[in-house]
Amino acid sequence: MHSKPNGKKVDAHPEHAQDVREQAIVLTHILALDPDHQTILALARSLDAGPGDFKRSDAVERAVRDLTGVGLLEISSGEVHPTPAAQRFLEIVESGV
Repeated sequence: MHSKPNGKKVDAHPEHAQDVREQAIVLTHILALDPDHQTILALARSLDAGPGDFKRSDAVERAVRDLTGVGLLEISSGEVHPTPAAQRFLEIVESGV
C-alpha cells in the first residue's frame, strides 16, 4: 500500500482487496447462519454463484481456504462453520464497546 497526496491509502494489489472483500462476505454469511452450517458448494450457491459461475465459486472457495488458514473458519464433516475466535470477535463487535 502507498498513500495518495490526499493521505488515503491505495492498495497496490487490487486482487488482494477483492479477496479481502470476498472473505468479509463469506465470514459474515457464515456467522449469520450459525449454528446452521453449509458445505462450500451450498455456500457458493447461497452467495449467488450459479452452476456455471466458476469465478464466483472459486472466489468463495479461496475465501473459505484463507479464513480457515487464519483460524476464523473450520470445516467439519464437509460443512463450514465459524471457530470460537470468529464467534467471540462477533460478540465483541456487536457489543458496541
